[in-house]
Amino acid sequence: MSVLTNPSLLLLRNSEELTGKSILVVNFVQDGFLAELKQLNPQSSITAFSYNHANGEFAKNISGINVCISHEIAANSYDLVILYYPKSKPEVLMALDNIRAVISEDAQLLVVGENKSGVKSIEKQLADKAQYSNKIDSAKHCILYSFEQLQANPPFEISHYHKTFTVNVADVEFNAVSIPGVFNHGALDAGTKMLLENAPSTKQGNVLDFGCGAGLIATFLGIKNPALNFTCSDVSALATYATEQTLKLNNIKGSTVLSDGLKNITGKFDLIVSNPPFHTGIATDYTIAEGFLSNAKQHLTKAGK
Repeated sequence: MSVLTNPSLLLLRNSEELTGKSILVVNFVQDGFLAELKQLNPQSSITAFSYNHANGEFAKNISGINVCISHEIAANSYDLVILYYPKSKPEVLMALDNIRAVISEDAQLLVVGENKSGVKSIEKQLADKAQYSNKIDSAKHCILYSFEQLQANPPFEISHYHKTFTVNVADVEFNAVSIPGVFNHGALDAGTKMLLENAPSTKQGNVLDFGCGAGLIATFLGIKNPALNFTCSDVSALATYATEQTLKLNNIKGSTVLSDGLKNITGKFDLIVSNPPFHTGIATDYTIAEGFLSNAKQHLTKAGK
């Protein structure tokens, strides 16, 4: 058996619950669970959904798993959904609404998570949306819940979760669009504010906004210097989606790319700007920022900054 995280171990010790014809796993992690789930359900259709591009690249190597990386779960009729509880409460509420729009009438929802993730909140979050709930098991500081007879949700529209807010920094004001799960959802964080207050004065050329979030850096620089052309990258499909909305709202030229660090970045740039991530989930993680700092030079032009 491949290495398993504690939430996955808890799921697998309740393997009798892990059966279905059409199974959806949401917010899965990079461990051996999906492979074990396929062994338990060799004839079933299993879809692994994540907002995280790196997790998607991992899952593509597992035989028999349909992988979907996007900002929303496409319509289907899943009879078993397994949700790894995320760190962001607004994100989990949006994900639950999306899940309830893609399940069959008799579907079962399993929710697993570490205590420190706030998974205990799921009972309150689904109190008026499920007729039957059960705390199945707990171990290794994790809890597994089951919910049945879930209230159906109308077709999911992510635009209902747009949060438009005003950014006012360094004599530049603009509106931005964020959605749940995006870094510093709906606000300008202190680190990005400091960066923009000391932003470089590049007038033209190609710019990479690494770890773009809701696209605040690219939009700020694009308003000040309309000749710039932007590539905005992030590991999160929620972030690249939000950035697309923000750029469009402000008529900024640019494109987005899903990338695990710099792996999917091509070409060279006259300017690379970033407030890089220092967390993976709820854990502090410097590897992404360190990798970015080590490898950014190969993507700079001779005079690039």
